[in-house]
Amino acid sequence: MCEFNIILDGQTVFSDVIYAKINGCNVVVRNIIGEAREYKNVKVIEVDVVTTRFVLETIKV
Repeated sequence: MCEFNIILDGQTVFSDVIYAKINGCNVVVRNIIGEAREYKNVKVIEVDVVTTRFVLETIKV
């Protein structure tokens, strides 16, 4: 199985992510033990399966 590290603005903020859903400008992620987090006002920059990186960037308003 492939678990991702969530990287927000250059910092790893969450690990072992197996689920992600984009909802407008928000991204909801869930890890292998079911813990969920929502990141608001972000955009997806990169998803890389080889390096297990899921990169988010804050939207500047």
